[in-house]
This record gives sequence, structure tokens and C-alpha cells, in this order.
Amino acid sequence: MRDGRLEIAPHNCFACGSLNTHGLQLELHAANDVCWTELVLDARFEGWAGIAHGGIVCTVLDEVMAWALVEHDLWGVTARMAVEFKRPLPIGTRVRGEGHVVEARRRLVTTRGVLFDEARTVLATAEGVYVGASEARKAELKSRYAFRIVPERGADRLAAEAVVAATGAAR
Repeated sequence: MRDGRLEIAPHNCFACGSLNTHGLQLELHAANDVCWTELVLDARFEGWAGIAHGGIVCTVLDEVMAWALVEHDLWGVTARMAVEFKRPLPIGTRVRGEGHVVEARRRLVTTRGVLFDEARTVLATAEGVYVGASEARKAELKSRYAFRIVPERGADRLAAEAVVAATGAAR
């Protein structure tokens, strides 16, 4: 897979859409078969005082796992997702979410994701199953979202490799 920033046409997705002013507006990247994003959540994404809402944590994990499919020329929707919350995510903390494809069988794709802080403390992990789109639908999605990977300097390869190794070992 090529390394770089994922460029996606403007759209309203809550997680990655640049047109959704109330959303996360995640900037997604690719390196070493991992889709990743870094972000700092502000108070509007709070659950209990000072802690990110669990649904937001799930959204970040779902997004990096879903876009990891596209890196392999697979497009799909979430069929099932299991999340383990390891530690609370404090509002205002820089975190990194990463997702990668574990297995692709016909139209079912299994992924893993992890969310960790700057000290590399794991905050949450996830496993997802996605149902792949038909070839016709995939062509429509590619056209609509004009997806491409834009090379960038210094894509964070070491962090991506470390997390793939850690999530594989955590099974």
C-alpha cells in the first residue's frame, strides 16, 4: 500500500466529512497497511465530565477500520463491531486511532483497531466485521468520494508497525 494522507471529496460523514461542521472531521492517513488518524477531542464530545463519550471512541475506531478496507480496494459497511474500553479518554488529550484488515473472505472483511495516547497507553481496542460492496456499488463509491492517497513526507511508519505488532500480539 502507498503511504500518505487519504484525500476524499467533501461529504457529510460525521467522522470524516469536511462538510459536517458538528462532526469529527478526521484527517485520515495510510502507512504500512494501517489507516490512522490523530486528534484531540474537545468538550462537545464529552460523556461524563472530562471524559470522551464512548460512542465517539467507537466512531473513531470504526472509521479507521472502515477506511483500512479501502486501502485494499475493498469498500463496505459495518456489520458488527466489538469494542473493549481499557481506560477513559480524557477530553483535550492527543490520541491516535489505527485500523487494519486482518482477513478478507469473499465479501466479509475482519479488521482490528486500537486507540492510544501519546504515551502509547491503549485506551480502547476493537474488532470489526464489514460486508463488502458489490463491484457496481464500489465503482459508484469510488466515483462519489474520489478517494486517493496523497503522498506525504514522513508518514509515521514506526508507529503503524508498532501498533500492528501490538494488536496482533494482544489476541
